[in-house]
Amino acid sequence: MTSTAQPDSKAPAGTSPTSDVDDADSLAQLGYKQELHRGIGGYAAFASGFSFVSILTTVFALFALGFGLGGPAFFWTWPIVFVCQFCVCLVFAELSGKFPVAGAVYQWSRRLAGDGVGWFAGWFMLVGYIVSVAALAIAMQSVLPEIWSGFQFVGDDTSLTSVSGATNAIILGTITIIGCTIISGVGVSFMGKITVTGVTIEIIGVVALVVAMFIKAERSPAAAIANTGEHGQGLGYFPAFLASMLMACYVMYGFDSAAELSEETKDPRRTAPKAIINALLVSFVGGGLMIIGALMAAPSLGAPELSAQGIAWVITSQLNTVLGKALLIIVAISIFSATLAIQASASRVMFSMARDNRLPFGSALAKVNPRTGTPVITGIVVSALAILILLVNLGQAGVFAAITSVSVVIVYLAYLMVTVPALIHRLRGTELSHGRPVFGLGKWGIPVNIIAVVMGGLLMVNIAWPRAEVYDPDGGNWVLQYFAILFVAATLIVGFLAYLKVKGQPGAPEPEDALVGRKRS
Repeated sequence: MTSTAQPDSKAPAGTSPTSDVDDADSLAQLGYKQELHRGIGGYAAFASGFSFVSILTTVFALFALGFGLGGPAFFWTWPIVFVCQFCVCLVFAELSGKFPVAGAVYQWSRRLAGDGVGWFAGWFMLVGYIVSVAALAIAMQSVLPEIWSGFQFVGDDTSLTSVSGATNAIILGTITIIGCTIISGVGVSFMGKITVTGVTIEIIGVVALVVAMFIKAERSPAAAIANTGEHGQGLGYFPAFLASMLMACYVMYGFDSAAELSEETKDPRRTAPKAIINALLVSFVGGGLMIIGALMAAPSLGAPELSAQGIAWVITSQLNTVLGKALLIIVAISIFSATLAIQASASRVMFSMARDNRLPFGSALAKVNPRTGTPVITGIVVSALAILILLVNLGQAGVFAAITSVSVVIVYLAYLMVTVPALIHRLRGTELSHGRPVFGLGKWGIPVNIIAVVMGGLLMVNIAWPRAEVYDPDGGNWVLQYFAILFVAATLIVGFLAYLKVKGQPGAPEPEDALVGRKRS
């Protein structure tokens, strides 16, 4: 059940909280009692969003996918996807300053579009987050055995497609998830320090990698990104270009996780918007330089190794062993930090929905440990479900890869469940919340929101498009090829059945409590 509270006259809507007491009063205006402990500052909030995107992990891992599908010119998909996601980011930043509540996308959606739409937004985010925890944790298999052979506990073959590699990946992934669960449960302040340390090391690693690749450049930036690599000659380059856009789409999401910790952040109305925007901006600049640097430093843009191994091949070909090992260690730290950030975000979404009595066993899931001030039970449940998903990888690497790809599709769908109703409110001339916002888009609200909706919808369709080379690279399995559509349909059906069980149950503060939909004065 939800703990509700009446607004405190000492903290009128729209004011800037200056202490934990004021933050609690601000939360009370939205219908919730302060239970989670506030121990996240500005840099830690930024670190949460940046860790989720984790360019050193995702660009490093997915470069080969983008290059293999679109050749060197796939670089241009990076700024195109950024334009869309930055517009989404700005809408989210505005809402994070108005609704500083855990379970951000779920809370924003239900307050803008009602309980039903909001519930499905939360459901999609929860599923997407849990799958992402598994996907990031299993990436340890691609790094740790390369650092030290002792991390290969099962067999000798480190490939994820082999039985021994898949089994070992499950072991490493499980250890990673358990470690993140323990850190997350200890307390948000400690978790914040770990995340900040991981992000700082990751940023240093990105700078070191970019500098090293620029020093070893074989060609100019213009020459690196100006050719298509003979992709798409038969049907033209455009289809190949669209397919290669998946790399950028897979990387540039999750920046909203900075808002998931709003109830644990100090002065969240000011902190969260800055954290969300800065997380995406830094990721865009750093990731773009990594892509250009790899294309400049690659011994040959026509080498098959670039499509198969990506940036890892550039490092092993152009950098000495010691520097290469150091970078791999930093990548491993980044993977752990990213897994921690996603696990924490997922547990906050589950906590927020359970607190509103919108999940089975809601009263148990919504409990907060009084000593640590964290939702320990939801953290354990999220991690247990992620480990179960890890088990799919045993002998079914293709299925696991398809599931992780589709998790991005449903997150983009959840984003649309915020940006579409937000646009409707703007076009109707109604407020998105009560009070004077700390961060507002003003006259730019409608054009920014339109771009977020139109481009967001197109990108979601592009990701879900049943391309055999993406979902069924080995060929011959139509289920894998159409897995995105089938998975989204299954998620909708299961979600609908679950929603019927919780629909109408008391507990969630009505959206009207936040005065959404008032005509602008």
